Amino acid sequence: MADPVYRPLLASRVRGQLAYPLSFGLDVLAQAMGQAIELVVILVLFSRVTSLGGFSADEVLLIYALAGISFGLADLVVGQLDELPRWIRTGELDVLLVRPLPVLAQLVTADLQLRRLGRVLVGLLVLGVVLTKATIAWSPLIVALLVVTPLFGAVIIGAIWVATCAVSFWVIEGRELANAFTYGSSLSTAYPLTVFAPWLRRLLTFVVPAAFVAYYPVLAILGRPDPLGLPAGVRYAAPLVALAAAAVAALIWRAAVRHYQGAGS
Repeated sequence: MADPVYRPLLASRVRGQLAYPLSFGLDVLAQAMGQAIELVVILVLFSRVTSLGGFSADEVLLIYALAGISFGLADLVVGQLDELPRWIRTGELDVLLVRPLPVLAQLVTADLQLRRLGRVLVGLLVLGVVLTKATIAWSPLIVALLVVTPLFGAVIIGAIWVATCAVSFWVIEGRELANAFTYGSSLSTAYPLTVFAPWLRRLLTFVVPAAFVAYYPVLAILGRPDPLGLPAGVRYAAPLVALAAAAVAALIWRAAVRHYQGAGS
């Protein structure tokens, strides 16, 4: 993304969207309201119960906030891949393939949507409120975790996005399948892992590593052992998981692009 080819392209996208401040503000507000719906659901749940999966309201909101920021950042960077089935179906992807630039980089810079920052803003707002109330033993390590957790979380969600959207190279209408994992991860990462069935916990930990977006980092931030009994080091494994997820997503994407034969005649 640091390549000079992309800088003027991204700058033009930003200027074009900011040229209409009112429209841009309404778009950001709409995204924020969409993210806030999940917040309302959590607040309604805690109006009836005192804990959820063994976690208090402030602890669940901390998970929600970090997961929301991560998802918002990932959506901003790679959310454009939702249009991949259309690019393949119409043959527009063939144009990108003949250019001497990475296909994935061209796709993610094709339609940068700043309105998706609305999701990030809601997460930041909730995080700010929760940090004033939650019981946290502050240290430089905890501060570092709070800073880097959304970044590594965004990498994990982004890797899931790339890997699942790559299915579109094999399945004509693969968007719904991809959305089940991408937008589904927005829901699964916003709650403690303990609320899910055992088989789903294993899936979210060892197959689709959504549990490392916010749940395990929050355990480390709160100084809590894992209720599911995994080793303490797992709470700090998000950077390694993010690196592994990105590597796997890259392999899947390259295999998918090599498999692609064109839109046909």
